[in-house]
Amino acid sequence: MTLRLGRHSFDDDATLMMAIVNRTPDSFYDQGATWAEDSAFDRVSLVVSQGAEIVDIGGIKAAPGVEITAAEERSRVVEFVARVREAFPDVVISVDTWRASVAEAVCAAGADVINDAWGGADPELVDAAAAGGAAIICTHTGGVTPRTRPYRIEYDDVVAAAIADTTAYAARAVAAGVPRESVVIDPAHDFGKNTFHSLELTRRLGEMVDTGYPVLVSLSNKDFVGETLDLPVGSRLVGTLAATAVCALAGARIYRVHEVVETRQVVDMVSSIAGRRPPRRAIRGLQ
Repeated sequence: MTLRLGRHSFDDDATLMMAIVNRTPDSFYDQGATWAEDSAFDRVSLVVSQGAEIVDIGGIKAAPGVEITAAEERSRVVEFVARVREAFPDVVISVDTWRASVAEAVCAAGADVINDAWGGADPELVDAAAAGGAAIICTHTGGVTPRTRPYRIEYDDVVAAAIADTTAYAARAVAAGVPRESVVIDPAHDFGKNTFHSLELTRRLGEMVDTGYPVLVSLSNKDFVGETLDLPVGSRLVGTLAATAVCALAGARIYRVHEVVETRQVVDMVSSIAGRRPPRRAIRGLQ
Protein backbone atom coordinates (compact mmCIF):
# COMPACT_ATOMS: atom_id res chain seq x y z
CA MET A 1 0.00 0.00 0.00
CA THR A 2 1.27 3.47 -0.87
CA LEU A 3 2.30 5.43 2.21
CA ARG A 4 0.88 8.97 2.26
CA LEU A 5 2.50 11.50 4.57
CA GLY A 6 0.55 14.70 4.13
CA ARG A 7 1.26 16.02 0.63
CA HIS A 8 3.89 13.34 -0.06
CA SER A 9 3.51 9.71 -1.21
CA PHE A 10 5.96 6.80 -1.09
CA ASP A 11 5.99 3.33 -2.62
CA ASP A 12 5.17 0.43 -0.34
CA ASP A 13 8.79 -0.78 -0.32
CA ALA A 14 10.37 2.60 0.51
CA THR A 15 12.34 2.98 3.73
CA LEU A 16 12.51 6.50 5.09
CA MET A 17 14.92 8.43 7.29
CA MET A 18 13.28 10.79 9.80
CA ALA A 19 15.92 13.19 11.11
CA ILE A 20 15.47 14.63 14.59
CA VAL A 21 15.48 18.44 14.91
CA ASN A 22 15.05 19.65 18.49
CA ARG A 23 13.80 23.19 19.13
CA THR A 24 14.62 22.76 22.80
CA PRO A 25 17.44 24.01 25.05
CA ASP A 26 17.71 20.75 26.99
CA SER A 27 17.39 17.73 24.69
CA PHE A 28 19.08 14.59 26.03
CA TYR A 29 21.32 14.03 23.01
CA ASP A 30 22.39 17.36 21.55
CA GLN A 31 22.01 19.40 24.76
CA GLY A 32 20.40 22.35 23.01
CA ALA A 33 22.67 22.48 19.95
CA THR A 34 19.66 23.33 17.74
CA TRP A 35 17.76 25.47 20.24
CA ALA A 36 18.50 28.66 18.29
CA GLU A 37 16.28 28.89 15.21
CA ASP A 38 19.15 29.41 12.77
CA SER A 39 20.99 26.43 14.24
CA ALA A 40 17.87 24.31 13.86
CA PHE A 41 17.50 25.48 10.27
CA ASP A 42 21.13 24.59 9.57
CA ARG A 43 20.40 21.13 10.97
CA VAL A 44 17.45 20.79 8.59
CA SER A 45 19.62 21.84 5.66
CA LEU A 46 22.28 19.30 6.63
CA VAL A 47 19.98 16.30 7.05
CA VAL A 48 18.10 17.09 3.83
CA SER A 49 21.44 17.19 1.99
CA GLN A 50 22.23 13.80 3.59
CA GLY A 51 19.08 12.31 2.14
CA ALA A 52 16.56 12.47 4.98
CA GLU A 53 13.06 12.28 3.57
CA ILE A 54 11.47 13.50 6.81
CA VAL A 55 12.44 16.05 9.47
CA ASP A 56 10.86 15.62 12.89
CA ILE A 57 10.64 18.93 14.73
CA GLY A 58 10.04 18.90 18.47
CA GLY A 59 9.48 21.73 20.93
CA ILE A 60 9.58 19.81 24.23
CA LYS A 61 12.05 17.21 25.41
CA ALA A 62 10.51 13.88 26.33
CA ALA A 63 12.16 13.61 29.75
CA PRO A 64 10.83 15.34 32.88
CA GLY A 65 11.78 18.99 33.18
CA VAL A 66 10.45 22.53 33.26
CA GLU A 67 6.77 22.69 32.34
CA ILE A 68 6.22 23.98 28.82
CA THR A 69 2.78 25.42 28.08
CA ALA A 70 1.01 24.82 24.80
CA ALA A 71 1.55 28.49 23.93
CA GLU A 72 5.30 28.18 24.52
CA GLU A 73 5.44 24.96 22.50
CA ARG A 74 3.67 26.66 19.60
CA SER A 75 6.11 29.58 19.75
CA ARG A 76 8.99 27.13 19.36
CA VAL A 77 7.68 25.18 16.38
CA VAL A 78 4.93 26.88 14.36
CA GLU A 79 6.89 29.66 12.64
CA PHE A 80 9.83 27.31 12.24
CA VAL A 81 7.65 24.78 10.44
CA ALA A 82 6.49 27.54 8.08
CA ARG A 83 10.12 28.52 7.39
CA VAL A 84 11.12 24.93 6.65
CA ARG A 85 8.04 24.39 4.47
CA GLU A 86 8.94 27.39 2.31
CA ALA A 87 12.61 26.47 2.00
CA PHE A 88 12.19 22.72 1.47
CA PRO A 89 8.91 22.01 -0.35
CA ASP A 90 9.88 18.40 -1.07
CA VAL A 91 10.72 17.34 2.48
CA VAL A 92 8.16 15.74 4.76
CA ILE A 93 7.70 17.83 7.90
CA SER A 94 6.76 15.96 11.05
CA VAL A 95 6.08 17.60 14.41
CA ASP A 96 6.59 15.73 17.66
CA THR A 97 3.68 16.78 19.88
CA TRP A 98 0.91 15.20 21.90
CA ARG A 99 -1.23 18.37 22.07
CA ALA A 100 -4.15 18.89 19.69
CA SER A 101 -3.83 22.68 19.79
CA VAL A 102 -0.20 22.48 18.70
CA ALA A 103 -1.05 19.92 16.01
CA GLU A 104 -3.74 22.20 14.59
CA ALA A 105 -1.33 25.14 14.42
CA VAL A 106 1.55 23.26 12.80
CA CYS A 107 -0.72 21.67 10.21
CA ALA A 108 -1.85 25.16 9.21
CA ALA A 109 1.84 26.13 8.92
CA GLY A 110 2.64 23.23 6.59
CA ALA A 111 3.31 20.11 8.68
CA ASP A 112 2.64 16.74 7.01
CA VAL A 113 2.84 14.40 10.00
CA ILE A 114 1.87 14.54 13.66
CA ASN A 115 4.23 12.34 15.65
CA ASP A 116 2.42 11.63 18.91
CA ALA A 117 5.09 10.15 21.15
CA TRP A 118 2.68 9.78 24.08
CA GLY A 119 0.11 7.33 22.82
CA GLY A 120 -2.98 9.49 22.46
CA ALA A 121 -2.77 11.33 25.78
CA ASP A 122 -4.84 14.10 24.17
CA PRO A 123 -7.88 12.36 22.64
CA GLU A 124 -8.52 15.30 20.30
CA LEU A 125 -5.17 14.92 18.56
CA VAL A 126 -6.59 12.54 15.94
CA ASP A 127 -9.23 15.12 15.05
CA ALA A 128 -6.58 17.82 14.61
CA ALA A 129 -4.52 15.57 12.34
CA ALA A 130 -7.55 14.62 10.26
CA ALA A 131 -8.70 18.23 9.90
CA GLY A 132 -5.19 19.32 8.94
CA GLY A 133 -4.72 16.62 6.32
CA ALA A 134 -1.78 15.16 8.22
CA ALA A 135 -0.56 11.63 8.74
CA ILE A 136 -0.31 10.43 12.32
CA ILE A 137 2.14 8.21 14.19
CA CYS A 138 0.45 6.08 16.84
CA THR A 139 2.76 5.04 19.65
CA HIS A 140 2.59 2.62 22.55
CA THR A 141 3.46 4.05 25.96
CA GLY A 142 1.56 1.80 28.34
CA GLY A 143 -0.64 4.72 29.34
CA VAL A 144 2.07 6.69 31.14
CA THR A 145 1.68 10.44 31.62
CA PRO A 146 3.63 12.56 29.10
CA ARG A 147 7.13 13.50 30.19
CA THR A 148 7.35 10.91 32.96
CA ARG A 149 9.75 8.01 33.28
CA PRO A 150 8.46 4.46 33.70
CA TYR A 151 8.70 2.98 37.18
CA ARG A 152 8.50 -0.78 37.63
CA ILE A 153 6.04 -1.05 34.76
CA GLU A 154 4.99 -4.59 33.90
CA TYR A 155 3.35 -6.30 30.92
CA ASP A 156 2.16 -9.87 30.52
CA ASP A 157 3.44 -9.56 26.94
CA VAL A 158 4.88 -6.19 25.93
CA VAL A 159 4.65 -6.94 22.19
CA ALA A 160 0.99 -7.97 22.43
CA ALA A 161 0.30 -4.79 24.43
CA ALA A 162 2.09 -2.64 21.86
CA ILE A 163 0.15 -4.21 19.00
CA ALA A 164 -3.20 -3.92 20.77
CA ASP A 165 -2.70 -0.29 21.79
CA THR A 166 -1.21 1.02 18.54
CA THR A 167 -3.77 -0.68 16.32
CA ALA A 168 -6.59 0.58 18.53
CA TYR A 169 -5.13 4.08 18.30
CA ALA A 170 -4.81 3.64 14.52
CA ALA A 171 -8.48 2.65 14.30
CA ARG A 172 -9.46 5.79 16.23
CA ALA A 173 -7.41 7.90 13.83
CA VAL A 174 -9.07 6.34 10.80
CA ALA A 175 -12.50 6.80 12.38
CA ALA A 176 -11.65 10.48 12.92
CA GLY A 177 -10.86 10.87 9.21
CA VAL A 178 -7.14 10.18 8.85
CA PRO A 179 -6.71 8.02 5.71
CA ARG A 180 -5.66 4.44 6.43
CA GLU A 181 -2.58 4.91 4.25
CA SER A 182 -1.54 7.86 6.44
CA VAL A 183 -1.40 5.94 9.72
CA VAL A 184 1.90 4.65 11.11
CA ILE A 185 2.48 2.65 14.30
CA ASP A 186 5.49 2.85 16.63
CA PRO A 187 6.37 0.53 19.54
CA ALA A 188 8.06 3.55 21.18
CA HIS A 189 11.20 2.02 22.59
CA ASP A 190 11.89 3.18 26.19
CA PHE A 191 8.56 5.03 26.51
CA GLY A 192 6.67 3.28 29.29
CA LYS A 193 9.19 0.45 29.12
CA ASN A 194 12.34 -0.85 30.73
CA THR A 195 15.36 -2.11 28.80
CA PHE A 196 14.11 -5.72 28.73
CA HIS A 197 10.83 -4.55 27.16
CA SER A 198 12.64 -2.55 24.48
CA LEU A 199 14.92 -5.46 23.65
CA GLU A 200 11.94 -7.79 23.29
CA LEU A 201 10.13 -5.32 21.04
CA THR A 202 13.23 -5.15 18.86
CA ARG A 203 13.55 -8.94 18.72
CA ARG A 204 9.87 -9.41 17.85
CA LEU A 205 9.30 -6.33 15.71
CA GLY A 206 8.13 -8.51 12.85
CA GLU A 207 4.91 -9.12 14.76
CA MET A 208 4.12 -5.41 14.57
CA VAL A 209 5.02 -5.34 10.88
CA ASP A 210 2.59 -8.23 10.36
CA THR A 211 -0.31 -5.95 11.40
CA GLY A 212 -0.08 -4.37 7.93
CA TYR A 213 0.55 -0.88 9.28
CA PRO A 214 3.90 0.73 8.40
CA VAL A 215 6.13 0.65 11.47
CA LEU A 216 8.36 3.48 12.69
CA VAL A 217 11.21 2.83 15.11
CA SER A 218 12.93 5.45 17.22
CA LEU A 219 16.10 3.77 18.46
CA SER A 220 18.71 6.46 18.17
CA ASN A 221 20.95 6.66 21.26
CA LYS A 222 18.12 5.44 23.49
CA ASP A 223 18.65 4.34 27.09
CA PHE A 224 17.95 0.68 26.28
CA VAL A 225 21.02 0.77 24.04
CA GLY A 226 23.06 2.52 26.70
CA GLU A 227 22.00 0.15 29.46
CA THR A 228 22.54 -2.95 27.33
CA LEU A 229 26.13 -1.92 26.55
CA ASP A 230 26.74 0.25 29.66
CA LEU A 231 27.56 3.27 27.54
CA PRO A 232 26.79 6.99 27.88
CA VAL A 233 24.71 8.91 25.36
CA GLY A 234 27.61 9.97 23.16
CA SER A 235 28.88 6.40 22.69
CA ARG A 236 25.77 4.55 21.54
CA LEU A 237 25.99 4.77 17.74
CA VAL A 238 27.21 1.21 17.12
CA GLY A 239 24.58 -0.26 19.44
CA THR A 240 21.92 1.87 17.79
CA LEU A 241 22.92 0.63 14.36
CA ALA A 242 22.87 -2.99 15.53
CA ALA A 243 19.29 -2.54 16.76
CA THR A 244 18.49 -0.75 13.52
CA ALA A 245 19.71 -3.72 11.47
CA VAL A 246 17.42 -6.08 13.39
CA CYS A 247 14.42 -3.79 12.85
CA ALA A 248 15.29 -3.36 9.18
CA LEU A 249 15.38 -7.12 8.66
CA ALA A 250 11.95 -7.33 10.31
CA GLY A 251 10.58 -4.76 7.86
CA ALA A 252 10.40 -1.42 9.70
CA ARG A 253 9.63 1.41 7.26
CA ILE A 254 10.61 4.66 9.03
CA TYR A 255 13.69 5.31 11.20
CA ARG A 256 13.76 8.30 13.52
CA VAL A 257 17.46 9.13 13.81
CA HIS A 258 20.20 11.51 14.81
CA GLU A 259 22.72 10.04 12.31
CA VAL A 260 21.17 9.95 8.84
CA VAL A 261 24.05 8.70 6.66
CA GLU A 262 25.07 5.79 8.89
CA THR A 263 21.48 4.64 9.40
CA ARG A 264 20.69 4.81 5.70
CA GLN A 265 23.68 2.64 4.87
CA VAL A 266 22.67 0.02 7.44
CA VAL A 267 19.04 -0.04 6.31
CA ASP A 268 19.97 -0.25 2.63
CA MET A 269 22.47 -3.05 3.25
CA VAL A 270 19.97 -5.07 5.26
CA SER A 271 17.26 -4.45 2.66
CA SER A 272 19.56 -5.81 -0.03
CA ILE A 273 20.47 -8.86 2.06
CA ALA A 274 16.75 -9.47 2.57
CA GLY A 275 16.17 -9.30 -1.18
CA ARG A 276 14.00 -6.19 -1.02
CA ARG A 277 16.51 -3.84 -2.69
CA PRO A 278 18.97 -4.48 -5.55
CA PRO A 279 22.62 -3.48 -5.07
CA ARG A 280 23.26 0.01 -6.36
CA ARG A 281 26.29 -1.15 -8.37
CA ALA A 282 27.05 -4.82 -8.97
CA ILE A 283 29.85 -5.61 -11.44
CA ARG A 284 32.02 -8.06 -9.50
CA GLY A 285 32.40 -11.25 -11.55
CA LEU A 286 30.08 -9.89 -14.22
CA GLN A 287 32.59 -8.15 -16.47
